[in-house]
Amino acid sequence: MKPKPCRAPIPPSARSGALHRLLDRRHAALLLIAALVGLRGSVAGGRALVLATTTSTQDTGLLDALVPRFEKQTGLKVKVIAVGTGQALELGRRGDADVLMVHSPEAEQKFVAERHGIERRPVFYNDFVIVGPKEDPARVKGVRSAPAALRAITKAQGLFISRGDDSGTYKKEQSLWKLAGVAPAGRGYISTGAGMAEALRMASERGAYTLSDRGTYLALSRSLHLTVLFQGDENLKNPYAVIVVNPAKHPRVNVGGARRFAAFLLQPDVRTLISTFGKDRFGQPLFHAVPGAGRTTRPH
Repeated sequence: MKPKPCRAPIPPSARSGALHRLLDRRHAALLLIAALVGLRGSVAGGRALVLATTTSTQDTGLLDALVPRFEKQTGLKVKVIAVGTGQALELGRRGDADVLMVHSPEAEQKFVAERHGIERRPVFYNDFVIVGPKEDPARVKGVRSAPAALRAITKAQGLFISRGDDSGTYKKEQSLWKLAGVAPAGRGYISTGAGMAEALRMASERGAYTLSDRGTYLALSRSLHLTVLFQGDENLKNPYAVIVVNPAKHPRVNVGGARRFAAFLLQPDVRTLISTFGKDRFGQPLFHAVPGAGRTTRPH
């Protein structure tokens, strides 16, 4: 007997409204990147530090805790560009950012190997979770691995929302589909091209499943009709690293400021801040500092 779809088809009007919201957000994001990159060269004395980072560090509020503290401690002004990891690395490749805070180890190592980055240090981590409607029509909650969860969603003809934006989360999702032996496609797979917050909101509106970093999910959970259905797989680890962009390739890079920011993240008081961030609101921290100073990767 053919399994029934997990939910009713979405009316065209609803799909149209969601599409317009996504296009508006993408347009706004592009304008923000252009404005911030342009502003970089206009600050006297090259004092502005351009940080390209992931949407998860912004959506969780972590940047609001870190950046003002760094600015007060150093006297440097920070201009933040919050995009997917792929876009953040591309900004580094173009020399349009001084320091990166991203979460896709393979892509980061390639970036350093290509000599676009001179120092990469792991700084903190959390994990990914698979979330969906509490009714869980695909019965994801009973499976034993993340790939098995994706196979269950596919078998039940469930709706899956993908970021589709070359972010660290999207790269992780694609690796999980590969492990699952499934090529996601068709009406049951929607690629948003948007950040984590938008993907979660869309999954909530449509009663769909999605892959999220735990921090962003917890930060938005009170406004979402989603619950964590699968967690704890070794494949769901989510490490973040800070990378100093190479001034030999990009002479405009504020390498002094970038190194100060990287060192700031490893300060004992800042590591404590990271490891306790969100605990007062959610009963658990959204991130955990990497034990010790973290291994620094440099180009060979």
